[in-house]
Amino acid sequence: MLHADQKRKGDGLPYIIHPYSVAFILSTYTDDEDAIVAGLLHDTLEDVPEYEAEDLIKDFGERVYKIVQEVSEDKDPSDSKEKEKASWQERKEKYIANLKNDSGDALMVSCADKIHNLTSMINAYKNQGDELWKNFNAPKDKILWFYGEVLNVMEEKSESDIVGELRKLYFKARELFNE
Repeated sequence: MLHADQKRKGDGLPYIIHPYSVAFILSTYTDDEDAIVAGLLHDTLEDVPEYEAEDLIKDFGERVYKIVQEVSEDKDPSDSKEKEKASWQERKEKYIANLKNDSGDALMVSCADKIHNLTSMINAYKNQGDELWKNFNAPKDKILWFYGEVLNVMEEKSESDIVGELRKLYFKARELFNE
C-alpha cells in the first residue's frame, strides 16, 4: 500500500481514507474512469517516495499520470530533511499559479481533493476547536486564504458542478472557523 502508516493531519485517521474519498466525490460528478483513478492517486507523486512518475505511467497510463502531475505540489517526498524545501506559502502560491493552466480533469481532481480536505477540517474543528490548527504547517487565516484562492480559480476556469460544492464548504468553513 502506497500510503501505509500515513495519517491525516487534522484528525489522525488513516491517510488512505482521503484518496478513496476524493475518488468517491469525483464519481458523483463524472464517469471518466481516468479522472477517478487520478483522484485516487492524486497524492502519490508528492507523498510516496518509493512510487515515481515512471511507476504511475506504467501502472495507469499517460493520461492518469498527466492529471496527477498537474495537481501535485512541487515537492519531492524523497528529499532529505537537510535540503531546504519551499515554504508552505511558496508551495501554495505555485500550486495556485499552476492550477490556472491545468486541464479540466485536473481541476475536478483538485476540487474533489479540496472538498474532502475542508469536510475533514470542519469535522475535526467541531471536535477539537482551535487545537486543530496546531496540526498544520500554516495558521488558520493562511489556510482559509489558500482555499479561497483555489475557489477563485475554480470559479473562473471550471464549468463543473463540483465547484458549487466547494463554494458551499468554503463559506461554511470560513463561518465556522471565524466564530
